[in-house]
Amino acid sequence: MVKARASAAALVESGHVRVNGARERSPGHAIKINDVVTIALDRAVRVLKITAFAERRGDAAAARVLYEELSARGAGRDAESE
Repeated sequence: MVKARASAAALVESGHVRVNGARERSPGHAIKINDVVTIALDRAVRVLKITAFAERRGDAAAARVLYEELSARGAGRDAESE
């Protein structure tokens, strides 16, 4: 998705993120387990279902176990595309 928290916040503020189908404009909006997050990126739309939270921030590999990819395009993604 994106590599920095500032980039993620910019996506939210610019209206490219939906939580359970509703456009979100506040980067601080809390999400819950089982929420569906839709992210419109430059060349793709990713749909993710939140399955868990981490106690601490981690790398991309650690983050991948915290969500389920619902969009067909992202289902077979590999580590170098993150």
